[in-house]
Amino acid sequence: MALRIEVVHARPDRADVVVIRLPDGATVRDALLAAGVSAERVGIFGRVVKPETRLADGDRVEVYRPLKLDPKEARRRRARR
Repeated sequence: MALRIEVVHARPDRADVVVIRLPDGATVRDALLAAGVSAERVGIFGRVVKPETRLADGDRVEVYRPLKLDPKEARRRRARR
């Protein structure tokens, strides 16, 4: 059975979505390779996962952008204002 997977790459101005089919037992790494995307941080439905994580049919692999600023530091800066 083939898995239907969405790979979503979030960009500042838009999100690129690629729908791919992979064999059972495929991993997040396989999905990224098939979609032609490289990433340091990825998740499935908002939960950060490792590239070795096995996929299930209907999973949405999300490629996260690097943070420009640590969220704690951003809160500190806002509090100072």
